Amino acid sequence: MKPVAITVAVAMVVVTVGYSYASPYVVLHRLKAAADARDAIALSDYVDYPALRVSLKEQAGEMVQRRIGAEHSNNPLLLFGAAIGTALIGPIVDAYATPEGVAALLNGIPPSGKPGETPPPVSDGSDAPSPARSGVPAAPDENKQARPQSTAGYRSLNEFVVTWQQSANGEHYSAVLQRHGPFSWKLAAVELNEPARPAH
Repeated sequence: MKPVAITVAVAMVVVTVGYSYASPYVVLHRLKAAADARDAIALSDYVDYPALRVSLKEQAGEMVQRRIGAEHSNNPLLLFGAAIGTALIGPIVDAYATPEGVAALLNGIPPSGKPGETPPPVSDGSDAPSPARSGVPAAPDENKQARPQSTAGYRSLNEFVVTWQQSANGEHYSAVLQRHGPFSWKLAAVELNEPARPAH
């Protein structure tokens, strides 16, 4: 019976390792489904809201400061503009650390740092291609862009990253899932307009 026991043990290890590797892909699918359905209860299992708020505050703050710096580089009121920009960060964080904001993030629509910005409404994906299948061109609307291409993969043992790239202008951003146990992952951070990092 010993060879049988060894075979069973090896099979269990292989299954466990395989599911552990696949777990962020499974969680990502469930996370997006919960976000598209605006299921706040389900999302609480897949989103680390305190960590996401910290990340959004940092990333949106840098984005707003870059925007203000570009628009007012020769303006003597730059410091005043920077103060105003800081005041804009809170509302952006509040707007995107919500089921609606998470849905926008997972559908290729990150915050842009504009005053008064709120997440745009997004469909549940039943009537539009997903970011990973964006072969259909967007309608000629100045307020819309072609859906970005997405890639996903491990950055490290405990980080799984989904990156969206907007082919029209080269801009991209990432959503970062962090491990919360052998098979559990949560959306914990975003990276806005950062250099692309290859996923493994």
